[in-house]
Amino acid sequence: MTSNLYPHLLSPGRIGTLELKNRIAVTAMGVSLSEDDGTVGERLIAYHEEQAKGGAGLIISGVAGVAWPVGAVALGQTAISDDRFIPDLRRLTDRVHAHGAKIATQLHHGGFVAAYSHGRWGHPLWGPAVPPAPKGNFTEYFLMEELAGLAGMKVPELKILEQADIDLVVSQFAAGARRAKEAGFDGVEIHGGHGYLLSSFTSPYTNSRTDRYGGSLENRLRLTLEVIAAIRAEVGRDYPVWIKLDSREVGKPGGITIEDAKAAAKLVEAAGVDAITVTAYHDTGNGKLHSASNIPHIEDTNLPATAEIKRLVSIPVIGSGRIEVPTADTTIGRGDADFIAMGRKLLADPHLPAKLMRGEPEKVRPCVYCYTCVSAIYMGQPSRCAVNASLGHECDGTPPSAATDAAPIGVVGGGPGGMEAARRLSALGYKVVLFEKSDRLGGTLRFAGLAYEPNERLLEWLRREVRDAGVDVRLSTRATPDLLRSLGIACVVVATGAIRGMPPIPGNDQDHVYSGDDMRAMMLGESSDELKRKTGLFTRIATKVGAATGATANLALVRKATHAWMPLGQSIAIIGGELVGLELAEFLTERGRTVQVIEEAPRLGKGLTLVRRMRLMAELAEHGVGLYGGARDVVIDKTSVAFTDASGARLTVAADNVIVARGAQGDLSLAEAFAAAGFTVHPVGDARGVGYIEGAIHSATEAVRAIAQQ
Repeated sequence: MTSNLYPHLLSPGRIGTLELKNRIAVTAMGVSLSEDDGTVGERLIAYHEEQAKGGAGLIISGVAGVAWPVGAVALGQTAISDDRFIPDLRRLTDRVHAHGAKIATQLHHGGFVAAYSHGRWGHPLWGPAVPPAPKGNFTEYFLMEELAGLAGMKVPELKILEQADIDLVVSQFAAGARRAKEAGFDGVEIHGGHGYLLSSFTSPYTNSRTDRYGGSLENRLRLTLEVIAAIRAEVGRDYPVWIKLDSREVGKPGGITIEDAKAAAKLVEAAGVDAITVTAYHDTGNGKLHSASNIPHIEDTNLPATAEIKRLVSIPVIGSGRIEVPTADTTIGRGDADFIAMGRKLLADPHLPAKLMRGEPEKVRPCVYCYTCVSAIYMGQPSRCAVNASLGHECDGTPPSAATDAAPIGVVGGGPGGMEAARRLSALGYKVVLFEKSDRLGGTLRFAGLAYEPNERLLEWLRREVRDAGVDVRLSTRATPDLLRSLGIACVVVATGAIRGMPPIPGNDQDHVYSGDDMRAMMLGESSDELKRKTGLFTRIATKVGAATGATANLALVRKATHAWMPLGQSIAIIGGELVGLELAEFLTERGRTVQVIEEAPRLGKGLTLVRRMRLMAELAEHGVGLYGGARDVVIDKTSVAFTDASGARLTVAADNVIVARGAQGDLSLAEAFAAAGFTVHPVGDARGVGYIEGAIHSATEAVRAIAQQ
C-alpha cells in the first residue's frame, strides 16, 4: 500500500526505457566497500541489497572505475575495467533485482582527483592540461594524528592526454558500459562532474588546451560527447544512459558556471543521454567548500540550478544535495526536477522510501549531517554512519536472534546510547525497563540538540522509538541493585555517560567560571544551588526555560527562549576546543557574544569529523571567533583569561564569563558496581570513553548483539 502523503515523490517514473516505481534514487556514492582487488564482494552487495529492501526506486552504485586501477580515487573502489569483474557485478544486480529494485552503475575515471591511484600504485594523474597551482587551506584542518597518515606522500606526476590517450579513455568508458549491461545493470550514469577526468576537460579552470579539446565549450565538452557516442554504439539506443554534470564550480574563478552547465545540458541531450543528474563541485583546497557543492550543508543548494536546467531540456532531470523529503515532493510537483537522488539520508536509513510509502515519515531515522560517512573516506576508511551502526556491516555475521528469555533487561541511562539499546532490545522481543535519573530522556543529546539543530531531530526520533516500542520508562529513578533484583533483572546495559570534572586551571573557582555541566544545566533549565548562586538570575530563568523544555517539548522552543535570555556577559572565553567547545562557540556567537576558544592541543576540532570540522571552524573564524591552538599556562582572572600561545607569546583575552569545556572522561564506576553485585553488565556510550553520538549508537548496537548471543 502506497501513502498519498508525498504523491509526486512516490509516483512511478521513467528514464529512457527504464520504468521506476518511485522517484527516489540512491545517489552514486563511493563508499569503499568493494574488495581490495576491485571486485564486488559481499560487503557491497549486502549494502545495496539493504537499499533494495528499503524501497528505493533506483540505486546508483558509485564510482565504478573504467580504467581501474588507473583513475581510482579511494580504497575499496569498484572496478569495471576488465571482463573478470562481470561475474561478481552480476551477483550484485541479481541480489538487488530479487527485491524488485532497479540498479545502475556509475562509470568513472578520477583524472586529476585520483590521488589513491597515485599513492597506491604510482600512477600519474590524467588530465587535459597542467592545472592551476593548488591553493587554499585544506590540510590546516587536519588533526596532528590525521596528518601523520599523509606523511610521505609525494607530489604526483601529471599525464597530459594526447590523442591516443583520449581514444583509450573513450574506449574504456564504452567497454565499461558494455560490461555493465552484461552484468545486468539496468542503466549507467556517466560521471561527468566533481573534478574527475571528464569534468576536468569541461572546466575552463583546468582545461587550457588550444587544440580541438580546448577553448570553446563545445571543444571542452568534446571528450564527454565522444564518450556518450561510444557508449551508445556499444549498448544501443534503448539501454538507459545518463550523465552527472556540474552546475557550477564553487571557489574556482573562471570555472564552470550555470550558463556553461545549461549549454552542456543541451549538448548532452542532443548526443543521446536519457537524463541528467545535476550536481556541483568546488575548489578542493578550500576546506569549507567541501560541504558547499556536491555534499552541501545548506539545504536545497543545488535546486535553483536543477530547475534552470530542467526548463531547457526535455529529458528527465535528477536533483541532488541535501533535499528534505517535503521539498523533494514539491520540487517534483512543480516540475523543477523529475527525480531526487538522496545520499546521506539513505545511509542513515536505507528504508526511508518504504517508510514513506507506508505513511510513516516519523519512523525515518534522521541524518544529522555530521559528515561521518564522507570523512571516513577522506581518512582512507570504509564509509560509516554515526546514527546507523549497520552501514557497511550489513553482511557481518548473523542478525541478532529474537528473545527467548522472558527475563527483563535493564537499561540505566536515558541518553542516546540507552535509548538506542532499549529500542533495539525491544524490537527483538525483550521486555526492557529503562531507568533515567532526571525527569526526561535525552541526556547530553538534549544539550547537543540546542547547540546543533540536526541533533534535535535524532533526539525526538529516539524518544518516539522508545515510546512506540513499549519500553517501560522510569524517569526520576535511580537504578540500584535492589531495585533491579526486585524486577527480576539480571542483565543491565549501563549508559550513564561521562563525568565532567573541572580541570585544575588557576582561577577556575570563581563565580563567572562555568563548567560544561553548568552550561548544560543553564541551557536546559535545570537548577542547581551552585548555579543559582553564580547567576543570581537563574531561578527566574530556569522557570521560564524549564516551561519550554518539558519532557515532550520540542527543543525549538528552547532555542527560541535562549535568544531572549542568557545570564552571560558579552565576552566569553571557552577553554577547550574539541567538539563541545566549538559547538558552544557556534551557539554563543549566534547569540551575539564575542567568543574566544583556547585549546591545549595544536589543532582544534577533535571529535568533529573532518568535513564538519572544516566548515564549522571556517564559519567561526568568519564570525570573528578567536581560535587558539597549542595554548599552555592558562590562567583565569576576574575579567580575562591569559595564556601562552603556540608561538610562545603571552596573550590575554577579555572574559566576562569563562566556560571550561574540558575534563570529560568515561565513568565505569556504576557498571563496575553492578558487576560486583552479580549482574551481567554491558557498558555503552560515553561511560566507556567519550565517543559522542557515533560512540553511543555504535556501542549500543554492539551491546544488543552481545545480549542476543548470550
